[in-house]
Amino acid sequence: MPLFLALFALSAAPRGGDVGPLVRALWLVQRYGTADATDPANDRRVKAALARAIAKDKVITLQEIAPFMAPETFKSLSGSDDSLDASEIAQAVEAAVPESRAKLAPSLKSHADYLTTTFDLIDEAHREAGASLARWIAANYAPGKPLRVTVVCTGNSRRSILGSSMGNLAAAYCGLPEVRFHSGGTAPTAFNVRTVAALKEVGFRVEPTGSEAPRGEPQTANPIYRVSWGEGLEATEFSKHYADPSNPQGDFAALMVCSEADAGCPFVKGATLRVSMPYLDPKIYDDGAYESAKYAERRDDIGRLMLSAMMQARRELAAKQMARP
Repeated sequence: MPLFLALFALSAAPRGGDVGPLVRALWLVQRYGTADATDPANDRRVKAALARAIAKDKVITLQEIAPFMAPETFKSLSGSDDSLDASEIAQAVEAAVPESRAKLAPSLKSHADYLTTTFDLIDEAHREAGASLARWIAANYAPGKPLRVTVVCTGNSRRSILGSSMGNLAAAYCGLPEVRFHSGGTAPTAFNVRTVAALKEVGFRVEPTGSEAPRGEPQTANPIYRVSWGEGLEATEFSKHYADPSNPQGDFAALMVCSEADAGCPFVKGATLRVSMPYLDPKIYDDGAYESAKYAERRDDIGRLMLSAMMQARRELAAKQMARP
């Protein structure tokens, strides 16, 4: 196993414990780095550079992480000695934690922490989709003003609700809580109980409201749930058409997370951006030995893409702010 992968395997901890110096250094570069640093295509290169620096002398110099951080940014963090040690890295990372992240449920924050260490698992097609979403967010974001995204699959029972939930988590984690995610389908059914279980597993609160939404085919019960991911952070979820009145009707981005909806819905009325980002339906594993693992896999596939897109959007927004006279 290459050195950087071995160090990273030891450092990354999905549940509790010290994440280690490499992960903290990775978070530092993700927060303060260049556009190259937040591009998931470069994730392994970033980790390799950080691992080499840490393994050598436990400090990081600009030379070791170029081109992933601008010289002036590094200098502002490092001070006169032109290097960053473990305590300076930890302090810089802590200083960059947005207020909305502190409102997240602790287990969800920990899970998002872990997913930020896995951007190398995002494939090329999804990297391009995430970059498109990031550019749209950066171009349309205004502090304090809601910015809407609707995640669309066929039945609005699995991938779209996983997508809206993980999108909302990612937005709060990255300090962009004004970006709010909704879900919808082209042929609604019901919020699947396996999706509920996958969300609860990582810390979402998913509670039935006692009410039911109109039923789709095959006339299965369509209960309405309240999904919460932190203090004052919640949404109402049920299976519905993407154009349902509870969803945004204009000036939103539409994310097509299944190939059937993507092919059958080439135009999404009211959307100013339509992004194709299909994922395999975990439904094919229902009632099998790998069912829960595959729902968790799909949840995390979508979650890491949402986190990556939000980080890229945040970086573009910061660059715009710095460029203003």
